[in-house]
Amino acid sequence: MTGEQDGGAGIRVLVVDDQALIRAGVAALLRAAPGMTVAAEAADGQEAVDLAVAHRPDVVLMDIRMPGLSGIAATERILGAGLVPAPRILVLTTFDLDEYVYAALRAGAAGFLLKDAGPQRLLAAVTAVAGGDTLFSPSVTRRLVEAFTRPRAEPGPPRDGVLDVLTGREREVLRHTGRGLSNAEIAGELVISEATVKTHLNRAMAKLGLCSRAQAVVVAYESGLVTPGARH
Repeated sequence: MTGEQDGGAGIRVLVVDDQALIRAGVAALLRAAPGMTVAAEAADGQEAVDLAVAHRPDVVLMDIRMPGLSGIAATERILGAGLVPAPRILVLTTFDLDEYVYAALRAGAAGFLLKDAGPQRLLAAVTAVAGGDTLFSPSVTRRLVEAFTRPRAEPGPPRDGVLDVLTGREREVLRHTGRGLSNAEIAGELVISEATVKTHLNRAMAKLGLCSRAQAVVVAYESGLVTPGARH
């Protein structure tokens, strides 16, 4: 489907879904909402990549399971296209604990939303993601990551060579992030300010080339810094 530029200011959204009725319904909802603009609509992953580059939306509502280029691959390509600022990608899914969702978070998606969420929830989600927030609690991220790292877990010492670029404090903050703690909870654990936690986490993410907190949780597990089932 060709991109259709809407006029006016507001949060600019690219809607991606291979089901025409769902795509049209979401686009109509966004067009009717104050402060929302539909930058374009895409029917598959490759079209999503092309339209994201052409229209530079603030948020991409990305279906995961599509024929041809999947939503996961499209997410990787969009975030790897060098767009500044990079679009925030919100994955639309049928199941909250889904290996496809895990892969999308690993690829850099900012969060996910269930397809059966109501209209107000969807609009609130788009607003939250556009503002830099995530749409699920750290504990949900942790539960999702644990579900799909456990089968891959290997015995032995942590595989943390990738973390050698981090300072000790940055590593501590990353570990607590992987445990599912919020910035406020991490501040309490380490007896530092919440702003300092945010600074350390942002520096760690920049050094590791990460673009979302969810990616930070994934790296904490996949590096061995946090192990599935660990509470401390």
